[in-house]
Amino acid sequence: MATFVLVHGAWHGGWCWDRVAGPLRAAGHEVHAPTLTGLSERAHLLSPLVGLETHVEDVVRVIDVLGLTDVVLVGHSYAGQVVTAVADRRPGAVARRVYLDAFVGDDGEAARDLLPETVEHHWAQSAAEQGFGWLVAVRKLSVLGVTEQADVDWLTPRLTPHPWKTYTDPLRLTGAVDSVPAAFVECVSWMRVFAAQAERARARGWPVREIETGHEAMVTAPEELVAVLTELAGPVPDPSDGGD
Repeated sequence: MATFVLVHGAWHGGWCWDRVAGPLRAAGHEVHAPTLTGLSERAHLLSPLVGLETHVEDVVRVIDVLGLTDVVLVGHSYAGQVVTAVADRRPGAVARRVYLDAFVGDDGEAARDLLPETVEHHWAQSAAEQGFGWLVAVRKLSVLGVTEQADVDWLTPRLTPHPWKTYTDPLRLTGAVDSVPAAFVECVSWMRVFAAQAERARARGWPVREIETGHEAMVTAPEELVAVLTELAGPVPDPSDGGD
């Protein structure tokens, strides 16, 4: 059985994984889904000082304090940056990193650098005009591919503005992350903001899986996502055996 640490993206909280965490636990896996500082039920801790390093430390402390090993570290969207940095800090504790429609950053790259130009401009403009220069307002869920009213009603009251500093802070890596196997899961039934990230993953020889759903796969396609995560959490294929 695997130990999953599921890291949410912008505006969300650890609760967004509920539809995935339940089935994984029922199958015998250990699952942790922390809420990052300043977001959702931890929004009372939000300040202009909350940045990428804050969120990396959130997850590193979960691993350290709970003594987790052989972790399957999953990051959605923005949290690809967090997953990369955490795996670089704790390569001995992380068995595999999984990027769910997420940023695949290198040393020195900020999340804003990895966004398509038009999207990056929209985010920067939102922070400047609506977020006092340091917050990004919640995007319309329809843009993210969430169309079922029940899903919209479940998500909307729980989402909170996201600190822009986490998108402008660059990754600082030692290179240790390169020893941790990685995989990518792309959600292909929306505007595919992360298509270039999926291509970057393919170029690095990572397994890449596709799910026919919008960006919020943990909400809109939990059964499919559970199946993919369970597959990816299995033994890392030996390249000499022809595995991908």
